[in-house]
Amino acid sequence: MFRELLVYIYLFHIKLWFTIFKLFPIRKKTTFVSSFGDNIYYSWEQVVQLTDHEAIILNTNGTHYDFGHQNRTKILNFHLLQNPISFIRGIYHLATSKFVFIDNYYGFLSATSFRDSVKCIQLWHANGAVKKFGLEDPSIRFRSRRAYDRFLKVYNRFHYIVVGSKKMEDIYKEAFAANDQQFLRTGIPRTDLFFNQELHQEVKESIKLNYNIPNDKKVILYAPTFRDTQLKQHSIKLNINKVYQELKDDYVLLLRLHPAILKKYNNNYPEFIIDVSDYPELNHLLFVCDYLITDYSSIPFEFSLLEKPMIFYPYDLEEYAKTRGFWARYEELVPGPIAKQTDELIDIIKNHEFNMDDVKRFSNEWNEFNDGQASEKLVNEVYKK
Repeated sequence: MFRELLVYIYLFHIKLWFTIFKLFPIRKKTTFVSSFGDNIYYSWEQVVQLTDHEAIILNTNGTHYDFGHQNRTKILNFHLLQNPISFIRGIYHLATSKFVFIDNYYGFLSATSFRDSVKCIQLWHANGAVKKFGLEDPSIRFRSRRAYDRFLKVYNRFHYIVVGSKKMEDIYKEAFAANDQQFLRTGIPRTDLFFNQELHQEVKESIKLNYNIPNDKKVILYAPTFRDTQLKQHSIKLNINKVYQELKDDYVLLLRLHPAILKKYNNNYPEFIIDVSDYPELNHLLFVCDYLITDYSSIPFEFSLLEKPMIFYPYDLEEYAKTRGFWARYEELVPGPIAKQTDELIDIIKNHEFNMDDVKRFSNEWNEFNDGQASEKLVNEVYKK
């Protein structure tokens, strides 16, 4: 009850300011609300290059992208408690922009009734989905009717939703109550870098140099999904000593933990394990690795573009399926072998037990519209409407 009261007060003030600012004329301006940042960054680049719009970047907590110094770009901290004046300025820009790009669920949108001429474009922060979200998130059944109606208001603000495949369209129809007319089949902006071979090599050399990764060893990237119970310290459910003993001669292990985890990993094998959790661009790390180990992450949807092997290590599959839910049977969805124990994982790597046809098929399904020109196609499509 108290939580709902705080939300009501928060949204009341946003609606008040937004209503006042709607009295001002709409400007030739595009506002980006950024949390993950990558899809926002690639879209912003093309808006600046292909249009004459002023660009406003509203950075929420977690954005790590450097949007640089560009004459037509203003960057604001969009966090009420950290900078109330900047937050109110952000609401002004939302109320007076012709286009608004977002990359996440933002509760404040339930209080921002855009004018008819304004278009809000949802970029989202994933190219595909394993676990359920939005209206299909299992936790929604514990929320009040008022909260559910608020969620619907947010989803109804999306005039367009950018997709990389028809499979993702089907998911958005359930998660956001979306319809066919809302989808922009232009591809996911951040996937453009996967088609830039020259950039691949530059990034690969730079990361290997920065982290002192030896050239004579295969690189394994372990990127487990963040769990809410692991905010302070990640508990890695691998027998690291056994992995080290079995793979140290031919491999190095890159460890990528979620940035929300407060305590750094205590590394007892620095010559074998390299903690890359502080590296800001996850997709760059995919160019370096030869194998990916993950569980419920959306990383495989883009990693499959590189046609490299991946292993799935869902050590808590049954529990996670109950609490989060999957869009399909996990075993049918993932394009690689599943390991439940450390020994299984080691055997898969050492024996190279991969079916690369599964990876290619997976990529074709989930990257249907991703062709290296997604950002440019998106901007051309949106601004001609």
